[in-house]
Amino acid sequence: MSVLKLEEVSKSFREIQAVNDLNLELQPGIIFGLLGPNGAGKTTTIRMIMDIIIPDKGKILIIDRPNSQEQRDRIGYLPEERGLYRKMKVGESLSFLAEMKEIRPWQSKERITYWLERFELSDWKDKKVEELSKGMQQKIQFIATVIHEPDLIILDEPFSGLDPINSELIKNVMLEQKKRGATIIFSTHMMEQVEKLCDSICLINEGKSVLEGDLKTIKKNFRRHSIRVAFDGQAHFLNDKRLVEKFKTIDNHVEIYPANGKTANDILHAAITEVEVTRFEVMEPSLNEIFIETVTKKKELRRE
Repeated sequence: MSVLKLEEVSKSFREIQAVNDLNLELQPGIIFGLLGPNGAGKTTTIRMIMDIIIPDKGKILIIDRPNSQEQRDRIGYLPEERGLYRKMKVGESLSFLAEMKEIRPWQSKERITYWLERFELSDWKDKKVEELSKGMQQKIQFIATVIHEPDLIILDEPFSGLDPINSELIKNVMLEQKKRGATIIFSTHMMEQVEKLCDSICLINEGKSVLEGDLKTIKKNFRRHSIRVAFDGQAHFLNDKRLVEKFKTIDNHVEIYPANGKTANDILHAAITEVEVTRFEVMEPSLNEIFIETVTKKKELRRE
């Protein structure tokens, strides 16, 4: 069973192609990073899944069935633009939103009590939403997203406006929802959170998927790995452009990017002939580096 499947989905706005023949298939119980620069098509894709925008062509399946209101009731959606009813009281707002997802009043009452306690918001239950800080409103919106225990959870910049403690709380709940079996689509610009949370990713640029798959595999196969070396002595080999493309000094070590065709063993051999090596570590590229290089490369190819 796939929780979500997009087949050749496209959407344009006049002459702008926002999404172009996008294919995705997500299985249960994963956290999936939907990434891309501003204007790449991420929000348009999410809005098509939620039927806010109609695709020009292609097919969207939710839990192996065509996109419909019944299927979308199995989705929890946290939009980037928050949508709480500001004049309603917190408890009433959550009860209303739960009822829209066909949660019975006695069930929603128990769940609202649980989640407000979990997020340390019980004392605010009878306050109007507009009386809450932005961070509190963010937590209420997150509660509304998960209160009906959806199969698919879509989170668009869920950590926006949250301090580190509440960001950690949201992260822990995301992992709990994954353990429950829910699939989570996580769209954000915070690459360090993606690296910590996501099992797989799709990088969209100009409406097209340019990099997709298991995150660990992507990082392992990415061509650029740096080497972190700490040493005592004069390292003349660092200036050999045939061996080292570039390097930078960070605290008490040097991060080296080998020249094309050169391996970690080549760097190690050169290092031990000149200096006393106290640390030698091959570093995986960060997702931020992969993101920047992939997008930059696509732009360069387009210019050509």
